Amino acid sequence: MNMQEKLKYIDLFAGAGGLSLGLRNAGFKGLFAIEKNKDAFATLKYNLIDREDHFDWPKWLPQTSHDICELIKNFKQELIALQGEVDLIVGGPPCQGFSMAGLRDYKDVRNTMVKHYLKIVEFVRPKYVLFENVHGFTMKFKEDQKKKSYSQIVINRLKKMGYEVKTEEVLMSDYGVPQKRIRFILVASLNNNVNDFFEQLLNNRDSFFKKKNLPMNSTIKEAIGDLLKENGTYPCPDCNQKFLSGHYGEALSLYQSYMREDVIEKPNSHRFAKHTQEIIDLQERMIKTIKPGKRIAPSDNLLVGLKKRGVTLLNAEGLSPTVTSHPDDFVHYCEPRILTVRELARLQSFPDKYEFKGKYTTGGKLRKTDVPRYTQVGNAVPPLFAEQVGEIIGGLINESRITV
Repeated sequence: MNMQEKLKYIDLFAGAGGLSLGLRNAGFKGLFAIEKNKDAFATLKYNLIDREDHFDWPKWLPQTSHDICELIKNFKQELIALQGEVDLIVGGPPCQGFSMAGLRDYKDVRNTMVKHYLKIVEFVRPKYVLFENVHGFTMKFKEDQKKKSYSQIVINRLKKMGYEVKTEEVLMSDYGVPQKRIRFILVASLNNNVNDFFEQLLNNRDSFFKKKNLPMNSTIKEAIGDLLKENGTYPCPDCNQKFLSGHYGEALSLYQSYMREDVIEKPNSHRFAKHTQEIIDLQERMIKTIKPGKRIAPSDNLLVGLKKRGVTLLNAEGLSPTVTSHPDDFVHYCEPRILTVRELARLQSFPDKYEFKGKYTTGGKLRKTDVPRYTQVGNAVPPLFAEQVGEIIGGLINESRITV
């Protein structure tokens, strides 16, 4: 990629910045990022604006959290004026209404955010579009079988705008993320040159990981084995001091060493949950008796006292199930506790120097509005995958510039 002329992109539904971090590492320059939640935006701002000066933020847009509906309403003409200046629009609209892990509610108001994403694409007309969502996005709702799936609606709409579109459901572990996370990925181009995009993405893996000095596959233990509570604890520096945070152990894998680059002190957001003795005893029994990697529920009658609808004892030598916004979905493979934000961030391929802001957790009615650190991590696009996507799109953009 020609580093003299940075490729410009806009990040919609940016969350904590996983996509933007990956694109930054691939040589792109952000124009601006739209994220409604103040805590998620605070994380993005701290890491990619305050620390890295990654965005050429326009003067007409306040540098704060924004609702995409208000962006369309208040800045339509400014968005239209960007035509011809933006190489790429990226984003993953809220997925809760489509998620196979949730209720799959076709009436979920968050599903309409897809239309707002497409409206901004229509205004700006970037050269390329990258759209990410859960793999349930490709399925029809039971209550609405006569209509097209949301994925087909997006494809048809982009084609009407003149874009060539390619889609695929991608397993993140195929791209170095230690997690069985499947995502619907859509790439679209006005230059009609994305036909072999996913083939190029696959063919780029060997050279990408060789350049990074990383294995293509890392186990859970290889990802988080240096973050054990047994390494020692100290009062949590950014929350209630009744909580404890953990120290680093020795880095024992290439993945751990890569994640810890430029961090020499203590890991951020490595706060341990305060479990009751009853929960600790339950988790200890789980570690001793349950097959690692198996998700169990109370109805299985495998663990006396289990009340949660489903929980997985992680397999140290395997891959993580999909990281979600629910921290108590997993039990650590050798310690009686749930994982920390930092450990889950590792499984999402966020480097340790990327610091998360805001509350750690939330509850009750606030679950509908708050985006605490655990949720920020669970909702993110893995940066390691985003970087590989950015390399291929960047190459396609530069090829089209040469041939013009």
